[in-house]
Amino acid sequence: MKIAVSGKGGVGKTTLSATLARIFAREGYKVLAIDADPDANLAGALGFKTPEEVIPIAMMRELIAERTGTQPGTYGSVFRMNPKVDDLPDTIAKEIDGIRFMTLGGVKKGGGGCVCPESVLLKNLVMHLVLGRDEVVIMDMEAGLEHLGRATSTGVDHLIVVVEPGRRSLETAEVIRKLAGDIKLSKVEVVGNKVRDRRDEDFIRQGLPDFPILGFIPYNADVIEADLSGRAVYETSPGTVAAVQGIFNKLNGKA
Repeated sequence: MKIAVSGKGGVGKTTLSATLARIFAREGYKVLAIDADPDANLAGALGFKTPEEVIPIAMMRELIAERTGTQPGTYGSVFRMNPKVDDLPDTIAKEIDGIRFMTLGGVKKGGGGCVCPESVLLKNLVMHLVLGRDEVVIMDMEAGLEHLGRATSTGVDHLIVVVEPGRRSLETAEVIRKLAGDIKLSKVEVVGNKVRDRRDEDFIRQGLPDFPILGFIPYNADVIEADLSGRAVYETSPGTVAAVQGIFNKLNGKA
């Protein structure tokens, strides 16, 4: 199963991604979690005590040079557009609690829309993982779908948009669905997060009437405490874990 998690900043994409990864691993799946958000918070959410130990692929200058045939940060030069990436999850991924983890990192470059070796390597990595690997892949995305090119769209089983009770969050979900439609990705589902009561659930349902809803995660101060203490939500918030377990069951056709 291949899952991409997106949504407006701050809605809880990373909380859902990390907790789903832990549940899939607990249920016996081989899990590869990928942080594809430039704000990169998934390592800490998974429980890495020193998230900075996980080096983003975009910063691996020697690897990028080796695979693309040119140096990162160079523009206008000729480099390989289809670099070898299939071995990277086995050679550079970090492991925690049975989950292999990689972070893509942001590509910082001047000029709009230019193609550089870093972005080509990252895009090919995501394409390979989404299209070719047999384990569960969970990608914590940014609000846009920049990492999902047309060649990868058919490989995503679930694009989950996390929303919170708020109009801007619901508007972002509509934008994401439009972007997904542009790349022929039709299976877009919603998870409501930070839900306080039935009124919040109804607000999300009424605001997104055409979206399949996988479930709701209640507002819980334990999630904030996990962030402050540097611990995984999976370890500190049983209410959140129970809600995400229900989402896991739906993804697996058990509910």
